[in-house]
Amino acid sequence: MDIQAQFEEEVNKLKTLEKDREKYMNNRQELEMKLSESKNVKSELQLLGDDAKVFKLIGAVLVGQDLEEAKSTVDKRLEFIEAEIKRVEGSLGECTSKTNSQREKIMAMQKSYAAAAAAAQKK
Repeated sequence: MDIQAQFEEEVNKLKTLEKDREKYMNNRQELEMKLSESKNVKSELQLLGDDAKVFKLIGAVLVGQDLEEAKSTVDKRLEFIEAEIKRVEGSLGECTSKTNSQREKIMAMQKSYAAAAAAAQKK
């Protein structure tokens, strides 16, 4: 494999890693929005009295739900979202590390290619 083809292959790997990193960042942002929304729901539920009626939207129908059940559901949702954020952040960190090492590899290839070209010109 010649140097140019190998370089292009490494650049394509970098592009793939950057796309993956962007996906993780978008996923994390989406989870952060869900977390914020769920925290708002939890705070609103805390303001309600014990005799308040709570409804849950299922499809196109509002269904009555017990207040304690609603609070429990929101707490479980918060736990799930926080766990997902931790998982995505771990994957994002790993992907960022791989992206940085790939960039370094490409830069080293560029330097060695430039040095070889300069040596060839001196001959």
